[in-house]
Amino acid sequence: MADVHQLSRTEARRIAIRAQLLDAERPTDVVETVRHLTLVQLDPTNAIAPSADLVLWSRLGSAYDPQDLVDALDEQRLVDFGGAARAARDMRLFRAEMEQWPGAGELKDWQRRLLGWIEANEECRRDILERLRGDGPLPASELPDSCVVPWPSTGWNNNRNVRMMLEQLVQRGEVAVAGRGGRERLWDLAERIYPDDPAVPAEEALQVRDEARLRGLGIARARSAKVPGEPHSVGEAGEAAVVEGVKGQWRVDPALLGQPFVGRTALLSPFDRLVYDRRRMDEVFEFDYVLEMFKPAAHRIWGYYALPVLHDDRLVGKVDARADRDAGVLEVVAIHEDAPFTKAMTAAVAREIRDLADWLGLDRSPAR
Repeated sequence: MADVHQLSRTEARRIAIRAQLLDAERPTDVVETVRHLTLVQLDPTNAIAPSADLVLWSRLGSAYDPQDLVDALDEQRLVDFGGAARAARDMRLFRAEMEQWPGAGELKDWQRRLLGWIEANEECRRDILERLRGDGPLPASELPDSCVVPWPSTGWNNNRNVRMMLEQLVQRGEVAVAGRGGRERLWDLAERIYPDDPAVPAEEALQVRDEARLRGLGIARARSAKVPGEPHSVGEAGEAAVVEGVKGQWRVDPALLGQPFVGRTALLSPFDRLVYDRRRMDEVFEFDYVLEMFKPAAHRIWGYYALPVLHDDRLVGKVDARADRDAGVLEVVAIHEDAPFTKAMTAAVAREIRDLADWLGLDRSPAR
């Protein structure tokens, strides 16, 4: 049995930061950066810039042009799958799972309900595929709703049959996002979007995805609570580790053990993978952060879309900012210091804010 690696919190943080390409050695290629991270979330919130652009700017620096991401998606070197940009060549790792939809083995109640809804609306499914085959790519608003059984929801998805049908057809590997027309996603047959690579067998694909996720995270739990989208856990990938002062066992990428570390300062999207697993963020980085865009303004502590601040190997504060494009200004509402900044930290954060403003083509207003 292999030894369990004994890590300090500092070592664990540095492993995570290096894995996330947030140390001093910056990447240079958009597609390879996305593939290494396994995904970049395509959240449309544009309080400062779309999250995907902030994530890539944090890593590639101001040489990053958002058009590069648009081009990579248009050219299908990257694909939009599940609301995240992924390398197109990695879609082979999802094909077996798609073929097993709604799941392998004995189905759970919710899976049976999904299957029953699709079967009841087989004519609608065929109508959508036929329309896309003849006229795609198309927005959802131009696709027929011939469902005889409405989507059984009592909340957000009431009377949204086409949208929910498309989501299931994505999971079945029948349709895919083909790009955007303005603010609407365009849909087409998956066979026109994804590379025609043979499916990797389901069990092997899950293992490869766990290994890739660990390379992008550096350190993670073997198992964790289920979350929408990409899991936080990595199964048995990597090697066992414990982190001083943190209960339980972790999995670590052995390639990152004992490697030199040179940090830098970075402003992060609230959806950045370094902080997306809030439990890991709390346990390893001891950082207190909640995205407050869904809170009433009076209940916010750090701001609507506050950016976590990475300095060296610590998360040290939040920058509450917003892009006022009409005024041509990046308005810095406040800089929250978790502990008092040194002069060097203050200067480094100021440089990052100035670089962010320059990259956005905005002037920088001082914090109030």
